[in-house]
Amino acid sequence: MPTLQFKGKNIIWNHHLSVPYYTLEEVEKLRFRPEKANGNIIVEGDNLLALKTLLPKYGGRIKCVYIDPPYNTGAETGGWVYNDNVNSPMIMEWFGKEVGIDDLTRHDKWLCMMVPRLKILFELLSDDGIMFVSIDDYEFHNLKSVADEIFGTEAHLATFVWRRRASSEMTEGLVSRDHEYVLCYKRTGFQGFRGTKKDYSSYSNPDNDPEGDWTPGDLTVGMTKEQRPNQFYKLKDPKTGKVYPANPKRVWSFIPESMDREITAGHVIFPIDAAFRPMLKRYKKNLKSGVSPVSTWIKSLNEEDEENLVFSMATGLNSEGTKEIQRLFGSKVFDYPKPLSLVKTLIYQATNDHSIILDSFAGSGTTMHAVMDLNKEDGGSRQCILIQMTEVTEKALKKNVCKDITQERIKRAIEKYGYNSGFNYYKVGIPIDAETLLSGKLPSYNQFAEYVFYLCTGKNLTDKSSIDEKKYFIGDYGSMAILLVYKQNFEDLTHLALNLKLAEMLIVEHPKKKLIIYAPACFLEEDYMREKSIEFVGIPYNLFQKAEA
Repeated sequence: MPTLQFKGKNIIWNHHLSVPYYTLEEVEKLRFRPEKANGNIIVEGDNLLALKTLLPKYGGRIKCVYIDPPYNTGAETGGWVYNDNVNSPMIMEWFGKEVGIDDLTRHDKWLCMMVPRLKILFELLSDDGIMFVSIDDYEFHNLKSVADEIFGTEAHLATFVWRRRASSEMTEGLVSRDHEYVLCYKRTGFQGFRGTKKDYSSYSNPDNDPEGDWTPGDLTVGMTKEQRPNQFYKLKDPKTGKVYPANPKRVWSFIPESMDREITAGHVIFPIDAAFRPMLKRYKKNLKSGVSPVSTWIKSLNEEDEENLVFSMATGLNSEGTKEIQRLFGSKVFDYPKPLSLVKTLIYQATNDHSIILDSFAGSGTTMHAVMDLNKEDGGSRQCILIQMTEVTEKALKKNVCKDITQERIKRAIEKYGYNSGFNYYKVGIPIDAETLLSGKLPSYNQFAEYVFYLCTGKNLTDKSSIDEKKYFIGDYGSMAILLVYKQNFEDLTHLALNLKLAEMLIVEHPKKKLIIYAPACFLEEDYMREKSIEFVGIPYNLFQKAEA
């Protein structure tokens, strides 16, 4: 498969593996109706760190990802800055510098920013998951190339074309860029979209046909007489004797013998007016399903179609997103928000009513607003996770985008539209790595336990109630019991160790299990541990060691 080469690729390609896991610290004053959150969370912080932090809990569980990353036009309001902490002299040259239109490496920087995020998003998606990425001409070709390499070319389901504006834009060469793309990638178990409901209004039974409702359809196929000579012949109406010549470029749908059977069965309609041609009855009963496939062309939504929004791939323009922000805030506090109808339609097509949806470039919060609106409409219980960086807008009144726009937009939408929902609010906290632990910055027992289970097994700890700090127990995994000897107190932690007394207690607590014990130190003989099926993992230095079942 052809691959795309860019500056920094060899450095960044596996960077996501070296990114540590972080804690998520709840900010209670910024949550809203937490009793109705139902899994909805807003995370403030660097989206690469936040995505890595979500893996222990959400790895393989996200049904739908929708992201709207920077388009890298070189003229974004406020610009964007490459800040990923990559230990490379070349990459370090990029740190803290705004990416502008005159930056000759801006496409390389953009790809270096996107690759590790796409790789973690791939891990977060469920086996039947799907990802949508909004993009325009500036980076479409680059995004498609690296996404093909990460997901596999066979995972590319479609590229949707969305008309984003109605009025023309004066640009060089008198070309108005009125459209954007939505790239769509699927995991292997994806079952397909819901499709669009078929319109049966044209089906009726004016002649009381015993086979039921029908509608007239074409009686020819797009083949020439040279391609299908046995379907090129004159067709005679047995009642009137009128003869219809064949079209050399569109021959009849059937060979003569089959056509005679269709005429005898009453399936062919011969016109009264000589200006028309014979048609074929297409019966409603023969339709394979009540839905049609969605088109990759996302057309503009007419006002009269609005009530049928979720059954079509027709959506609003960019102006719809701006008007919604103005309705909620009273002014334009965010540039180019995506229209609610676009994100809502994509989510409806790709999810069921209890799916988890993730947006790691949350911006104004359109995705969570769309999820809540869809849940209200169809009674679903979809959950949504938003990640938005702690960035400040360049408006006269500087705002923290995540706190003052993303969070505030969702809060106002819940109140204005009566959504029976809420959300919790978190900030990316401290890294869980050797350096941080040795410095005395310690996560809570439960936070650390979830990460340890994931690091040990590569799986999420589904039953959080199993965690028992007093007994150092995290959870069972097959024939293994996973334990963590740890306290969120640096002084206590320096005195903790796996000794004989503790080992004997844990053996009694977990009979016939292989014990995987994470602890700061171990005072047991290797022969004893081998005899008792105990595997010791030293923290923090051997934290990322996986257990062998």
